[in-house]
Amino acid sequence: MKETIDFILHIQEHLTTFISQYGTLVYGLLFLIVFCETGLVVTPFLPGDSLLFAVGALAADASSGLNFWLAALVLLAAAILGDSLNYWVGREFGSWTMRKFPRIVKPAHIAKTNEYFVRYGGKTIILARFVPIVRTFAPFVAGSGEMGYKRFMFFNVTGAILWVGLLLPAGWFFCNIPIVKKNFELVVLGIIVISVMPMIFEIARAKLNAKQNAKQTAKQTAKQTAK
Repeated sequence: MKETIDFILHIQEHLTTFISQYGTLVYGLLFLIVFCETGLVVTPFLPGDSLLFAVGALAADASSGLNFWLAALVLLAAAILGDSLNYWVGREFGSWTMRKFPRIVKPAHIAKTNEYFVRYGGKTIILARFVPIVRTFAPFVAGSGEMGYKRFMFFNVTGAILWVGLLLPAGWFFCNIPIVKKNFELVVLGIIVISVMPMIFEIARAKLNAKQNAKQTAKQTAKQTAK
């Protein structure tokens, strides 16, 4: 876990080192990370938003050897194919996966993703692209809930285009700002914090609603008892 955290916080440095050692194989690495992060429910901890931002920042530097458009196509393909795999895993092996990996495919994560579906419907697939953990479980839940594949693919492709199309150019643009260059690790940390804020807000809101419902139930019970 420490290695994963270090990789995420210093992702630009690690990618630069990888490019210097392996060259174009970096595109395979980028594909693998995003494909696994979106396609396998057992790897929700892999970088997503921060990776795209860092890739955009690296591609802005001509000396990095990273081609922006090629990276964009690779990441887009990985995001679409990853969600597609996750959908079919959920559809064919959903119950088995939850029983086999209860510590990773946690009921709480599934429940939280289900709440997004109840609230936003199919658009959850698009919105989840920007929310860590939910991003990994949304296609899995869509598959296990037997959402139609054509409908799923519409949201899948749309979400992937928006995700890659927004974060990659953001890295390209903001990397030229001096304060971002000097504090890139803090910027990456900020991206992670901002990404998880919607999920934290939803959890807090759910707990608050549960407390309010409990109080109302207690009051109603007390009134019935008094009668």
